[in-house]
Amino acid sequence: MATIAEVYCCRMDTGFVVITRYRVDDLEAWMPIATAALAPLVTHPQCLGGEICAAVDEADLVAIVTRWPSVGDYRRAMSSYDVKLHTVPLLSSSIDEPTTYEVLHANGPEGARDLASARALDADTINLGEAAAPSVRARGPQAPTA
Repeated sequence: MATIAEVYCCRMDTGFVVITRYRVDDLEAWMPIATAALAPLVTHPQCLGGEICAAVDEADLVAIVTRWPSVGDYRRAMSSYDVKLHTVPLLSSSIDEPTTYEVLHANGPEGARDLASARALDADTINLGEAAAPSVRARGPQAPTA
């Protein structure tokens, strides 16, 4: 069993956290299903860990939390056969809300650090199927144009 410090240190290195929440009437019946759904994700080589959590203030609210170095690692895990077979059916029943969060600041036993966002600058201006927005500003100083 990992100590709180070991789990926290693992989280300090996480680039992305995926949180799916569920309304569950019978937690005792739901737990074996959730445990079986979580197993293929946490055994993926790039997964940094995962938990099933219950809300303290709402008895019927639970969450599955996984940690990933990058959103690409999470997406590759989602394409595996075992995840499609055992995990996706449960994920499909989650509350319809954003689930993937980028870690921007971490603070723990080894100190505090800010993490640079990996979010594309045009993320809010492109639509599904488009390669990029008509105009994308560069990060950092502008390069001279020829």
